[in-house]
Amino acid sequence: MMVKNATNKMMQEIPKANVVVTNPTHYAVALKFDEEHPVPVVVAKGTDYLAIRIKGIAREHDIEIIENKTLARELYRDVKLNATIPEELFEAVAIVFAQVAKLEQERQKQKIIKPL
Repeated sequence: MMVKNATNKMMQEIPKANVVVTNPTHYAVALKFDEEHPVPVVVAKGTDYLAIRIKGIAREHDIEIIENKTLARELYRDVKLNATIPEELFEAVAIVFAQVAKLEQERQKQKIIKPL
């Protein structure tokens, strides 16, 4: 029962994430980065069925899903839930957030270009 409650609580945090890093099928790790968190935080993580659920919730909330096999595995293995990412992963995570920013810029351009 406690595990189910913890899982449900974790799933409620996914809509607050900025990105989900995947490997692409077996691992999913949701990261949050904002003014409250100067370093990205792991807000959800899971393997197999849980990874599928995390990605599904991310899609429902238009959260970017970025495939990075090595990073997804390292985040899952090395970072506890609700913990900040370690310094040795800063560069890899920064690259992911740069990808997210680029995708969001492209999406904004498409909105501007589309006729009414």
